[in-house]
Amino acid sequence: MGAPAAGPAVTHSILMDVDTGIDDALALVYLLSRPEVHLQAITCTAGNIGARQVALNNLALLQLCGREGIEVAIGAEVPLEIPLVTTEETHGPQGIGYAELPPPHQQISARHAVDVWVEEVRAHPGEITGLVTGPLTNFALALRREPELPRLLKGLVIMGGSFYYQGNTTPTAEWNTSVDPHAAKEVFAAYRGMPEDKLPVLCALEMTERIEMHPEHLRRLGEAAGAPEPELVLPEQPEGQRSQSGNPLVACLSDALRFYMEFHRLYDQGYVAHVHDAFAACAAAGRTPFTTRLATVDVETDSPLLMGTTVADFRGLWGLAPNARIVSDNNPEHCFDELISSVGALARAVGHGSSTP
Repeated sequence: MGAPAAGPAVTHSILMDVDTGIDDALALVYLLSRPEVHLQAITCTAGNIGARQVALNNLALLQLCGREGIEVAIGAEVPLEIPLVTTEETHGPQGIGYAELPPPHQQISARHAVDVWVEEVRAHPGEITGLVTGPLTNFALALRREPELPRLLKGLVIMGGSFYYQGNTTPTAEWNTSVDPHAAKEVFAAYRGMPEDKLPVLCALEMTERIEMHPEHLRRLGEAAGAPEPELVLPEQPEGQRSQSGNPLVACLSDALRFYMEFHRLYDQGYVAHVHDAFAACAAAGRTPFTTRLATVDVETDSPLLMGTTVADFRGLWGLAPNARIVSDNNPEHCFDELISSVGALARAVGHGSSTP
């Protein structure tokens, strides 16, 4: 007999910082579904919900996906300078909508998230891509500890900001940046003048709101998972109806996303879910096409009216070096094809009592 075939080579080591969060949950599950992605660790910050509940959500999702053993560490439990605001009305009392997961067996790491960032990146220079889908508090604190992080990282992908586009928290501010605008300001300042290939890829609202999940996408996910019954999450169904899927991962994501769709409908956006963080995860994994524009980004932290507003100078009017690559185009259809096929394959494996390696 010949030697067993080797598994897919790891081409992306990702350190993920989250405030899980329905769309963070989908982003995490997606990365777990990619055989070429190695999750170095998951660090947790307060945002959508408190940091401890974020960690419990991540541990429970790892357990559901058969991927226990990935380190989950708690970091900042409050923003740098302003009080914490959470958003249970958007993501549910535990942060994952109507989904209910059993308490995880794995313990939260004894390391602080900032230690994880600094120690892992120092130990693997040039190898790790950072992915931040929550407020930038942990990353800002890590930069204070290790100012060389931008050079030591392979790259950084951030979900945050909105540029000349309506905010989703205030008229001008996006949620992640509004939770901790001082942290975002510090992060962008730290990247000013860095080589172009080191500048963060910024997935802002004008692109992530294009990643609009509809009931049809959940039906397709159930099919991709091999679920025997159609996964129907429909606007005419009673609010809070739970999935009857025999596939535990499909049921979890369906119950989470139903809550998110109901929330969007309540605010006159239709029976849809903007899965912002899932696009950022696909981008970090190099699995969906997008284009970027160089810009110098700053964040308003003084004006009560405009607190958390992100401003991009695309034309060099400030006379300052670029510090970000802002996503200027993406392909929502391609992104959803990628999410559904990849998460569906993982769900199929989970449903058969196994998971991807």
